[in-house]
Formats: sequence, structure tokens, C-alpha cells
Amino acid sequence: MSVTDREADPLAQSGVPLTPSEASPGPSGTPGRLLVPYGQGRTRGLDAHQLGAHGAAMDQLVALGLPVVPGLTVPADAAASLCDPGTAEAAVDLVEQLSGRRIGDTARPVLLRLSASAPTEIAGLPPDLACLGVTPAQADDLCALIGRADALYELWATTVRVIAEYALDVPGALLDDALLDAPTPRARMEVLLSLAAEHGSRPFPDDPAQQLALAARALLGRWDSPRARRSRKAQRLPADLAVALHVQALRIGPADHSGYGTAVSRDPETGRLSPQGSFFRGVRRSAPPPHTGEPLDRLAGGTALLEHSLLTLERHLRAPVSVDFEVRDGEISLLAASAQARPPLRASVCLAADLARDGALGREDAVRRITPAQVQELLHPQLRLTGGEELLAKGLPASPGAATGAVALTSERVLELAADGTQVVLVAAETTPADVPGMLASAAVLTGSGGIASHAAVVARGAGKPAVCGAEGLRVDLAAGTVRFGDRVVREGDQVSLDGRTGAVYAGTLSVSVAGPPPELSTLLEWADGVRRLGVRVNADTAAEVETALALGAEGVGLCRTEHQFLGERLPLIRRVLLAADPAARDEALAALERAQHEDFHALLTAVGNRPVTVRLLDAPLHEFLPAPGHAPDAAEEQRAAALREANPMLGLRGVRLALLHERLYPAQAEALFTAWADVAATGVRPELEVMIPLVSLPEELAAAAAYVRGAADAVAARTGVEVPYRLGTMIETPRAALLAGELAGHAEFFSFGTNDLTQLTYGFSRDDVERQVLASYQERGFLTASPFARLDPHGVGALVGLAAERARGARPGIKLGVCGEHGGDPESIAFCDDLGLDYVSCSAHRVPVARMAAAHSALRRRQDEERRDESGRPR
Repeated sequence: MSVTDREADPLAQSGVPLTPSEASPGPSGTPGRLLVPYGQGRTRGLDAHQLGAHGAAMDQLVALGLPVVPGLTVPADAAASLCDPGTAEAAVDLVEQLSGRRIGDTARPVLLRLSASAPTEIAGLPPDLACLGVTPAQADDLCALIGRADALYELWATTVRVIAEYALDVPGALLDDALLDAPTPRARMEVLLSLAAEHGSRPFPDDPAQQLALAARALLGRWDSPRARRSRKAQRLPADLAVALHVQALRIGPADHSGYGTAVSRDPETGRLSPQGSFFRGVRRSAPPPHTGEPLDRLAGGTALLEHSLLTLERHLRAPVSVDFEVRDGEISLLAASAQARPPLRASVCLAADLARDGALGREDAVRRITPAQVQELLHPQLRLTGGEELLAKGLPASPGAATGAVALTSERVLELAADGTQVVLVAAETTPADVPGMLASAAVLTGSGGIASHAAVVARGAGKPAVCGAEGLRVDLAAGTVRFGDRVVREGDQVSLDGRTGAVYAGTLSVSVAGPPPELSTLLEWADGVRRLGVRVNADTAAEVETALALGAEGVGLCRTEHQFLGERLPLIRRVLLAADPAARDEALAALERAQHEDFHALLTAVGNRPVTVRLLDAPLHEFLPAPGHAPDAAEEQRAAALREANPMLGLRGVRLALLHERLYPAQAEALFTAWADVAATGVRPELEVMIPLVSLPEELAAAAAYVRGAADAVAARTGVEVPYRLGTMIETPRAALLAGELAGHAEFFSFGTNDLTQLTYGFSRDDVERQVLASYQERGFLTASPFARLDPHGVGALVGLAAERARGARPGIKLGVCGEHGGDPESIAFCDDLGLDYVSCSAHRVPVARMAAAHSALRRRQDEERRDESGRPR
């Protein structure tokens, strides 16, 4: 976006004096009438089609009251008139008047620059021609004034080379051959003048007006060349597209006090208004030599010269901006200005907040400007790629962020290395609950199997760790201590880097950007909270996760997975319950489990405070709690474990089914929960407790489990005298539960849709295996646009959610409805849930800000749709 892209109220008149021919009307063909000083185009009724993109932009800069380089435009339909010496002489006189300098003045000299522009920014425009007005007699004096030998000669030679070929008819091949033997800019200039005199239609003139007329002829000749026409054809532009010509003052001064440069308005690292760029001394050129610029703070007057102009442009364009500028006599003049094509994200966030605080933008508009994807990008570190990295593998982007570290092949090895301060990446075929301590100690997780709803992905997202799952060709050899990526072998201890946002894994240590959004993001998210209807909670299992999520804006806990509290060191507690040899051993194990759960729940509820918290009773496939074959402590326990192993654990003895077979399991958990609530309430904190029964398919299952919970509440009340207020609900994660939602609502005060399992069971897809083996192919073939485990399927799974919501509300109008699957952090899925009128979504802690912004965008979109319907009387 340039300054022409947004209409602005004129803030100042141009202040440009009129030529005599402008002051009094004359024939439309008089030279002065064909010349439009910067800033006067709009008053003459001219637009970008006549003024060109550059002329229109300069017009707007003047209207904004900003200082511009003195210059004028010859409109497109009159551009050829500049080839006439009379028009060229009038242009020279006008530019001298505008700049307050004269060509040939030894104290304050000025030269001319000629350029062309089309109505829009396009490729293939003729090159700028600078240093018009120089004569051989003046050149050395001008270089001495600048303070640099040959400062003008190289630029002047470039200009004369184009004029010689396209206006003086010197053959291009002759010019090229002769210049090969000229080692210096001064020598090249002498060769060019000699060739023009000997082979050209006339010698190169000393008169500035005649030079300008020849330069115009050369530019228009280049524009009409076969090469230029081919370029326009490739861009689907008219072959006869006209260009405007622009004559600018090229003011000459000492290099210590003058020059030119480029700047952007905001620091890319902080996002704050702070001009950043480069400054070049000497004569302004279109493409300065690389690596010759100096920091802006070295220019005369420093960055303060730029701040007013940049701030004004930001308010006008409502975007971070970039400018080309010139500094002469301690003053700045703008050469060009536009919105940055791809501004740094921090800059966009800070500007949106600044504009809203200043009243230049409404808060809702500020929220609209930052997408949920951009919020996620700010919250996580990113790899800084250069293009020369060695890609080891591509997998599924299971948890965003980036990290680099030494390869470790077991959780135990991760803990050893991490204890010494080593950054570690856990690499495994797949992870199990026993790996959680190592996962939490690692910088990132990489697996060869599993999808974005697998154990590794869920745990990594909850912990805020980058993860890539289902990496192609990954094979772990524990005995050899190696990982094979196709034909490439990496040893334990070698460095790898991974990007959890793209699923890419690289060899070696790559540079990683530091995460950390600017404070302005929190401001925008607070404004988003004021817009959204949908609540945002967190899936969190520990007090530490809750504290992280609350700091990120969560309104409570939408899912506490109690089975995650038995991971790592606590795993033996639930294993003892499941593998107890007799009822006495089971009761002893349950008592130990209850004590541990009380401790966990007390910490969790304390962290939640006076907010809602949904605690799901045990729901995990049984195999996650059993020892691996051959790893039980004795033969008897090995036998009992073998008897419990299942061919398809995800569809086996889990959730409410396990509780109905181990009848003391849910009562023990519930009593621990209610007792912890009573203890926390004694301190003045009263969490809004919700107890959830998982994996229900039959109303009878829910009724039986609900009786366990009510019995536990009665037992705690009898023991403590505290009647714990709570809601009882269920997780809708089977298609049958969704279809029977009306009947289940008779036993439940809330539903939470477990969309991970609901997707798995609706499609018949294994959430651990199908993504890598099937879904990638389906997406390539166009069967699916996205993984249904990443984005809620609106037609199948979503239809079940909508049907269940409708039937549940019909049976219990006040029922609370939420989503706690990983779709709760996906923006498109969030919009779908908002459209269904669900009450909240719940997601992993580090996706909470993303969900907040997505819910706000959904609300704004819905409001916009309603306004359109009101205006048109029908949906659009």
C-alpha cells in the first residue's frame, strides 16, 4: 500500500510557487501548463493514471504536510512534450525555483534526476537518469564539494550511456566494447562523450535543458523497446501503456552533512516506533552499492528528523511504513513512502494498539488486524532459516515452537543430560506415560509414529514444548544408540533442530528466535475478550499448568485429565490398583491413590481459585498403565498384566467401563476431589467444581457412575460437615452418546465434547496411526482439506456435535456445553463452535491466547454477517 491507496484529508497546502504561465491562464499547450509541481496534481483534477504512481504518491505526501524533494510531473498524456527543448527549459527553471538552487551555482548547486512511473507499481520501468546538468568543466568541482573523488562520474556515466544509445543513436554494441577498456568512472565518462561526438546524431550537450530533453527521449525510447513491450505482455499490461515523467532536484552538498537513505518506522525486534535503516553519503542513486550504508543515527540530525514523517504516515496508511529520504542542509525530504509489504509481526501488533489508543482506529478494528495464527507465531520461538539447512525429515506439526538440542533416545537419558544443563531433544518411536518426566525435561519431542492427537502431541502441547510426530523414515535403534532418517544416520548426542509449526527436522544447531510477544499483544487480547461471546478455558492437569494458563488469559479449567496425574513417578499407584492380587491389596492401593489424588487436587483447586474447573475421572486406555511385556516385577504380576492386555485398547477397558468393573475407583477419586475442595474452601477459595464421567455410550453407564459420585459427596459431607457444590456431567466422545444426548441430559448438567475421540470413532480412524499413513495421502488427493484431528470436520463430527447440542438443550434448556478436544485451540473449529452457540472451548495452555483471539474474530464476523443481512434483507 502506498500513500495513494488511502484517501487523506489535506493537512497542508503544498506551498509550491506557481510559474508565470501557471499564474495566468494560457494556451493548454504552453510548456508551463504541461508541468505539475509535486502537490498540485489533485487540485488540477489529475489522478494516478495521469500522474503515475510516483506523482500521485508525492501529491499525497504534500497533502499530508510532509516535506518532499522538490520536483514536478509531466503527465502521461504529455510525457513526450518533455523531449521538446522549450518544455525541458521550462522544467529546469521550475525545479530551480522549487528547490531554491540553480544549476551551475558553485556554493549550493543542484542537478536533475529524471524517472518514469506507470499508474501502478510494475516491473520493467526504464532506469532513473541522474546527474543531468553536469558538464565536464563542473564535474571535478562538484566532486570536491562532495568531498569524494569520482563521486559523480559513475552515476553520470550510467546516465550518458542510456542517452547515447536511445537518444543519440550510438550503437549499443559499440558502447559496450569501448567501455570494457575504461577502468575508472572518469575514463568511462570521457569515452562516452567521445563516442557521442563521433558516432552520435549530435555531441552530448552541456546545456541542462537539452540534456533533460535527450534524457526524456531516451527514457521513452527504452519504454517503447521490444524488451519493455515483452515485459508488459508478461505482466498482462497494455502494450501502449503510457508513463508519466518526473523531474526531481538532485541537491549537492558535502558528504559529511548530506546524503540519502531508506528507513522503516518500527524496530522489528520490539515493534516500537523507532526508525531503522541505512544512510548513504554522496550523490543519490537508485541502487546504492551493497554494504556501504551507515546506521541512521550517524546522519545529521539523527533519527529525530524522520520520526514525525514516519508517525504521520503510519496514521495515514494504518500500517508500518518504509520511506526513501534525502537529507540536505539539515533537513529531510521524502523521495517515496509506502506501507511495508511484509512488516515484522511485532511491529503490526504494536501499531494496532498504538492506533487504537490514539483514536485513529477503533478497538474492534485493532483486534481484526491481528489473526489467531499471528498470535500463535508470537507466543513460540521460530527457527531462523537461511536456505542451506540439511532437512532430515518431515513430520506432523504436533506442537508449535522451535528448538535445538542433543538427541536422547530414552526418557532416562534426557533426565541425565538435562541435569547437566544440556538442551535435549527426546527422539522415540512413540511415547508412553512413563516418558512424561523426560518429555517435560526436554526442549522438544520427536516421534516416528503418532499424530497430532497422540500421547506425545497432547503432552507436548500441554507443556508448551515443540513437537513433531510421525516423522517420515524415522527408525530408532536403542542398542546401537542411533536414529535413522531414511539413509541418514544420527547418533545419540548429535545436534538436531525441529520446527513444531511446520513439522520439519534439520541436522545440526540452527538459530532460534526468542519468543516473547510485546505487551501490546496483551492489550489487544483484553480488547478481544470484550468482543467474544465464547468462553475460553484450559486443558490442564497440574497447578503449574493452571497458573501458566491463567497468566495467558484462561477463564478456568475445561478439562483436568486425572489419568495424567499418574504419569511418571505416580504411575505405580494406579498400576497397583489394576494389578492388585486380592481385595485387601486393592483397598490398600486405592487408599494410597486417594491420598495422592487429594494432594494433587488441593494444589489444582488452589491454583484455579474462584473459577470453573472440570475434573474428568479416570479415562485412559488400559495399556498406558500396564507394564510393558516382560517388565513386571514378578511372574504373578506379569501374568495378571498379560490377562489385561487388549488387542485394541482405545476401544477397550477404559473410562466409565473400567470404573464399573473396579467399583471403588471413581468413589476414591471423587472423595479425594471433594475433600480437597472442602479444605480449599476453608481458606476462602470456592472453585466452581464440575465432575465429568468419560466415554459414556449408555444412559445406564452414566446413571451408575453418577451414583458413585453422589455417594462420595455424601460420604465427604458426613465426614467433614461440608456439602460440596458441584455439577455432574459427561464427556460426549462416542457417536452413540451424541445421538442419545437427550437421554443423557437427564443425568447430566453439562456436556463436554471430547472431539479427539469423537473424530476417531466417527471416522474409524486411529488418532495414533492414521495421520501419517492415510491422511497425508487423502489431503494430497483432495479427499480432505485438513486433518480432521486438527480441524473439526463440520459435516460429520460437527453434525454430531450440533445434533447433540440441540437434543441436550431440548431435554435440559440450561445445560452447559463445551469442547475440550484439541479442536478447542483451532481457529476454524472455534468459529464452528461459536456458530453452534456452545458456551466455551478448552485447549492446551499455550493455545489459550490463540483461542481468545479466534473467538473474538468469530464474534466480529458474526456481527458483520448480521449487519449485512439487516442491510440487504437476506444473507450474502
